[in-house]
Amino acid sequence: MKSYIKAISTYFPKNTLTNDTISEQFPEWNSEKILQKIGIEQRYIADKDECASDMAAQAVLTLIEEHHLDKNAIDFLLLCTQTPDHILPTTACIVQDKVGLPTTCAALDINQGCSGYIYGLSVASSLIASGNFKNVVLVTVDTYTKYVHPKDKGNLSIFGDAATATLVSTEGEYLIGKPTLGTDGTGAENLIIRNGGTRSARNENPDDWDNFIDMKGAKIFNFIVKRTPEVVYNNLEINGLNKEDIDLFIFHQANTHILNKVREDMEIPEEKFVVEMRYYGNTISSSIPIAFLEHLRKYPEKAKNKIQLVGFGVGYSWGAICIEKS
Repeated sequence: MKSYIKAISTYFPKNTLTNDTISEQFPEWNSEKILQKIGIEQRYIADKDECASDMAAQAVLTLIEEHHLDKNAIDFLLLCTQTPDHILPTTACIVQDKVGLPTTCAALDINQGCSGYIYGLSVASSLIASGNFKNVVLVTVDTYTKYVHPKDKGNLSIFGDAATATLVSTEGEYLIGKPTLGTDGTGAENLIIRNGGTRSARNENPDDWDNFIDMKGAKIFNFIVKRTPEVVYNNLEINGLNKEDIDLFIFHQANTHILNKVREDMEIPEEKFVVEMRYYGNTISSSIPIAFLEHLRKYPEKAKNKIQLVGFGVGYSWGAICIEKS
């Protein structure tokens, strides 16, 4: 059975953090420098008491309202997050209750980062293809900003919080193709929060940097630049496509420096390459659907036939998938 992306909705917290505010704390890190270096002007920030389940529930409720869905027809809730409300229970279970989905709806978390939307689409598509489910809602949500050290000007500038909800169904607007997925766990130490799990408990000392995101930017950059062309071309091949067949490329919105480097290396025309992160920041697994919606909202004439989605990051993990307008 074929699977389709039928609808996408987004949710953003009310609070924002602008470059000007960051510059007030770090005068040497001026607003224009941030924009030029990483391509971000502002990012949304979850409220102190706003957690993944709150944002996820709002994204699903928005999806239901905007697209006039019957919540009782949703039979699987797949939630991608690396910032769950609790170690247990599953955040998806909490969201099922908050939204009021039927108890016949399965609910499952997947812990994945910047490749999470690709992984999620792959799982959702497989669930539909099995014939056992008809309407899968894939939610992406993260509150990375809660894990950025207040003195870490780099990561304060990069990450933003958001949630998205995508309905994957037996019919819809975009046919989902074959995925390409991969993992290289040797890169685990290059983007990590060391404390908080069973290996190393979270330290109550607020200045302990091991409680917060540690990202080795140069190594992440080198990994992405090296790995991305390989996954792009492999995914095109297994879907019987060439690079020239793709009307729009939407990569994970990591930062504009990385995106421009990869685009130039792969000789992808600018008009076919999406960069939509200036007002959102790096929203982890939500960045691809946000960029997708924002770009088509701004440029409705770009609602093209063939689109390739590409994610990469923490893990290391990566993935690509092609979708085609039905």
